[in-house]
Amino acid sequence: MIEVVGIRFKPVGKIYYFEPPYKPLKEGDAVIVENSHGLEFGKVVFTKREMDEEDVVLPLQKVMRKATPADIDKVIENESREKEAVVLAKERIKKRKLDMQLVDVEIAFDRHRMIFYFTAEGRIDFRQLVKDLAAVFRTRIELRQIGVRDEAKLLGGIGPCGRMLCCSTFLGDFEPVSIKMAKDQNLSLNPTKISGLCGRLMCCLKYENDTYEEAKKAMPDVGRKLVTAAGKGRVTGLNMLQRIVQVKLEDNAGVVEYSLEELIEMKSIKG
Repeated sequence: MIEVVGIRFKPVGKIYYFEPPYKPLKEGDAVIVENSHGLEFGKVVFTKREMDEEDVVLPLQKVMRKATPADIDKVIENESREKEAVVLAKERIKKRKLDMQLVDVEIAFDRHRMIFYFTAEGRIDFRQLVKDLAAVFRTRIELRQIGVRDEAKLLGGIGPCGRMLCCSTFLGDFEPVSIKMAKDQNLSLNPTKISGLCGRLMCCLKYENDTYEEAKKAMPDVGRKLVTAAGKGRVTGLNMLQRIVQVKLEDNAGVVEYSLEELIEMKSIKG
């Protein structure tokens, strides 16, 4: 086991692990850390916590110190510069007639590099654009092509549920989401019903997936033949959350519903 503190560099970004400093930290503290790119500004997500060594990347980098008022002022100034950089970069992209959409600009705390995030249908030759930007900002320039899910996370918005996007409010990492999850939850497979603003499957399909998977293990498969108190039949529908099984009886005798417990008591399925 090893002690770590969790730091985020963006409000809803990934959590990175660092070596705890000698002086104790509190959740929400602004800190300056050292990583492979230099000094960065972040905020404490959780204080000292023990984790298995295989779950962290060793060796751990250090939390250098708590952020000072001067550090906070520098971050605010960087944010102002980022807005100016967005305007200028869009002008240069238009001038170069590049088929790309600028999404966001990020300036490192110590201003040793600037990252320009963009989306595009294919590969873009942005070498001349990099030269243009480097000549203006006189620092290291990186252009990163991102996907539609990352774009939604950066830009934010309101989802089909009427709430702010999960990815832009509390989800630190994207987890894999599959159409099988929608099928298991008996949701409509209409793409407009199960897709988010990004056009991909909604992240929230993952939230209840474990519950449905656990319920599915106990429930009979659709199409399975059963012998019930009302006679022989075949499973035609399942309500996973309420654990209700719909059975269509033979000889067009209708459809009956049983709870999972009732079927087990009838010994229609093994308990």
